[in-house]
Amino acid sequence: MFARIKKSGKKYQYLQIVENRKEKGKVKQRVIATIGRIDEMQKKGRVETLIRSLSRFSEQAMLILTGKSDVAAEAVKIGPALIFERLWEETGIRKAIKRLLANRRFEFDVERAIFLTVLHRLMVSGSDRFCERWRRDYLIEGTKSLELHHFYRAMAFLGEALKDQEGATPFASRCNKDLIEEMIFYDQRELLSELKLVFFDTTSIYFEGRGGDTIGRKGFSKDHRPDLNQMVVGAIIDDQGKPICCEMWPGNTTDVKTLIPVIDRICKRFGIHNVCIVADRGMISAKTIEELEENDIAYILGTRMRRVNEIKNDVLSVGGRYRDVYPEGVTSKDPSPLKVKQVVLNDKRYIVCMNPRQARKDAADRKAIIESLKAQLKKGPKSLVGNKGYRRYLAIDKHSARIDTGKVKSESRFDGKWVLTTNTNLSAEKVALKYKELWQVERVFRDVKSMLETRPVYHQRDENIIGHVFCSFLALVLREELEKRLNNAGHVFEWSDIKQDLKALNQVTIEENGKRFIIRSECKGHCGKIFQATKVALPPTIREAA
Repeated sequence: MFARIKKSGKKYQYLQIVENRKEKGKVKQRVIATIGRIDEMQKKGRVETLIRSLSRFSEQAMLILTGKSDVAAEAVKIGPALIFERLWEETGIRKAIKRLLANRRFEFDVERAIFLTVLHRLMVSGSDRFCERWRRDYLIEGTKSLELHHFYRAMAFLGEALKDQEGATPFASRCNKDLIEEMIFYDQRELLSELKLVFFDTTSIYFEGRGGDTIGRKGFSKDHRPDLNQMVVGAIIDDQGKPICCEMWPGNTTDVKTLIPVIDRICKRFGIHNVCIVADRGMISAKTIEELEENDIAYILGTRMRRVNEIKNDVLSVGGRYRDVYPEGVTSKDPSPLKVKQVVLNDKRYIVCMNPRQARKDAADRKAIIESLKAQLKKGPKSLVGNKGYRRYLAIDKHSARIDTGKVKSESRFDGKWVLTTNTNLSAEKVALKYKELWQVERVFRDVKSMLETRPVYHQRDENIIGHVFCSFLALVLREELEKRLNNAGHVFEWSDIKQDLKALNQVTIEENGKRFIIRSECKGHCGKIFQATKVALPPTIREAA
């Protein structure tokens, strides 16, 4: 049964009570009663009177009453915890942490502190000081009693060095986080299956402060901050896109002396046959590439398109059709899929990748710069030379400056593109996807900077730093697991949309006259599909609190 408005002519509308019923397999509507003209009822307050009268027969209907009674309400976000609690369980992370804590006697729930930190990293990132305030707006089981010092102690537990250092490298000791990674891996791995190929990406994270006792060191800075201490983080992902482990070492050991021992260690830990290094060209030196090839280690490297003449003048000029690329097992109606083509030049294999959506953005940004540049030119050349964005499109004469149309046209060749080089036998499509996956991994770890850039007083110990970065790795595990399940269900959603739609799912607890009711907000955007893909049941819309 439901209420509806029935129009009569152009002027009047009537409120009716209607019911649906089936007759010979077809749904038909029957008018139970016509209550009256809606404008007259609203004018005299009869609609509210009717609702109040009906509410006597349903306690839940009291939620729509006015504030004449003493009503207390509290709202919290429930979407993120419901989804990621399930994945936390099914990926084996909770089980591994609980096993490691079995013989430890902490006065607080370490597993809950780690989960809260990971969930915070997934949704907003930021420091643990902010995490303590952030959790106030979320319903996360077992976290109400946690305080700030508990988070720090939980991070120190993850980075705590093991007594048995067999298999450690000279610059990275074995710690609790290694045991957790290994328990998760072997618990989830199918019997007798082998890990034949993994992809290894490295990135650097710099510190505003000292950067721990030993892990913060000065080295080649990808962020162009050679004045700051940094650490290096490596992530290992299998050929199905599943994160396996992360490695951390001091920032002054980023070349051959580090990569080869780390690769050997990883292969022994997980029984891996082959490793493929995936990195930006700026992270790997020519000497390292020679060493990788001598040791028969595969690589996929991003190139410097604008700086290498062979790529800028030759590779990008080679014709040929692009092929659309989608993640494995996904058929998408995305109008702007990733596009790739292969170019072989001077016995080198290049993969040219193009993102049409990014290409449109690059073109629009350049157009905006040119329009602004035209206005600025009227003020004279001196005001333009120091602007890097303008300088790219300028031709500077002795006493004047003008827009160089040749440079504008040349720059358009790079719109939405990047070029990879590889010594693997993988298809061009798989090379492009793996680089894109590892680029997303790098972005996750680079987000850790917002946490590490707090005052050094909060991050003085290596153990805490290792624990914090490992929580970002666990966040990556959960994110990849969610996206895999969405892909299996035929969905490809932007990560920002996933977060926003999950955060929009709220639970409101209303208390009136000693009775408490819980009402769930409506699923918005992709929220319902996310719950379906992860097989998590939505709470009832309205229920009485226990």
